[in-house]
Amino acid sequence: MATVVHKNALKSLSNGNGIGHHPMQTLNAFDSMIPQTQYENHELTGEVIINEQVDLLEQSGTTVENNDEMQQEAEAEPEVDIVINNVVCSFSVRCHLNLREIALNGTNVEYRKENGMITMKLRRPYTTASIWSSGKITCTGATSEDSAKLAARKFARCLQKLGFNVKFNNYRVVNVLGTCSMPFAIRINSFSQQHREADYEPELHPGVTYKLQNPRATLKIFSTGSVTVTAPSVADVQAAIEYIYPLIYEFRKERSKEELEALAKKKQKQDLYSDPDPTLATLATDDIKEQMDTDDENWGD
Repeated sequence: MATVVHKNALKSLSNGNGIGHHPMQTLNAFDSMIPQTQYENHELTGEVIINEQVDLLEQSGTTVENNDEMQQEAEAEPEVDIVINNVVCSFSVRCHLNLREIALNGTNVEYRKENGMITMKLRRPYTTASIWSSGKITCTGATSEDSAKLAARKFARCLQKLGFNVKFNNYRVVNVLGTCSMPFAIRINSFSQQHREADYEPELHPGVTYKLQNPRATLKIFSTGSVTVTAPSVADVQAAIEYIYPLIYEFRKERSKEELEALAKKKQKQDLYSDPDPTLATLATDDIKEQMDTDDENWGD
């Protein structure tokens, strides 16, 4: 997921050049303030829009001194990428599970007798399930809500093939962990003093803990600009980032040379392990939805 960050708030990206086009509305029944022919015959660019704004301000008697600053604000719009690292879900199979039998006959299984549970792993999607004899199962490691549900259904299907009377029930997403890196560093000491909701104990943790009630989320804010969000859903993670950005923007600072080098190495490592072809990610998402639709035909919730 990616959102585009403006200097005052988060807004959606409308087109490739970073300029939002909106339908023209009349003001006080005057529809001739901007000539309509300028929008019909040729394509507008960001520079043309800024020049028209300057002309309108000059006609109204307002002098514009910093035309370059307006153009820089229209062009320079930093982008914040929200990365979902872990989606935790839980469900029940509504039957008693013999853990010893699962450990002997199942695949990719580890029996932890001291904890009274079994861990089972899947390669695709790469997830791990914790299975209890009561029939409750917790699944971790997914990177999206769709892949989390697909993994949960695959685990239930594996148990069904082992001979248990499994019924997929009470599925829900418990927790979502997301991270993002702001395009600036943060003065977290000043931020924690200004906001009472922020909890900062540098002796215990290097980041500021900020809890939100609506959306319900917990944020960890670090001086490097990294923000970690824990929320009940992916939508709440994005809403929390949109809420916190204007607050931490006031306490931004320039990054040091060491921080820039560390961020460059981190980005290079992420690009190394990321999918080089974006079409493969789209195909994988379509494959997940197709498998879930086919599975629903044979086995309803």
